Amino acid sequence: MNRSEKEATVASLHQVFQDMALVVVTHQSGLTVAESTDLRRRMRDAGATYKVTKNRLTLRALEGTPFAGLASLFNGPTAIAFSTDPVAAAKVAVEFAKGNEKLVILGAGFGEEVLDANDVKALAALPSLDELRGKLVGLLQAPATKVAGVLQAPAGQLARVFSAYGSKDAA
Repeated sequence: MNRSEKEATVASLHQVFQDMALVVVTHQSGLTVAESTDLRRRMRDAGATYKVTKNRLTLRALEGTPFAGLASLFNGPTAIAFSTDPVAAAKVAVEFAKGNEKLVILGAGFGEEVLDANDVKALAALPSLDELRGKLVGLLQAPATKVAGVLQAPAGQLARVFSAYGSKDAA
């Protein structure tokens, strides 16, 4: 990597750290290409990104961002997972780490807050932003549906009574 490529990488990572809500730092020692590809696919499907970066370049990119507190985690073979959804990257990383001991979660940055591995697992247990939106819409629609059902019930009963009288008179 020449100097201009390094500068472009640092600028790109710096922009990522400015825009993202969550950055998870992992050790990925010994992952095969197939496992790494599977992890990247899962991250992409969840709206997150998984990237192996050089520690020195990542440390430079962290300077002046909300995630500057993560600098102490970048030792050894590290990789980062990041997403704009505050839960997506953590969910996928924790789920993948359960099935593969080669991926170890070191910690994460959630805004200015630095989280340890247990906090990342707790964060992964939370519902995603889309799930929360779905629940909220369901809660908002439930009363209207119940009101419509209550209002339709008397009309349905009247229709059945009239139908019974009509069939009684016809007989």
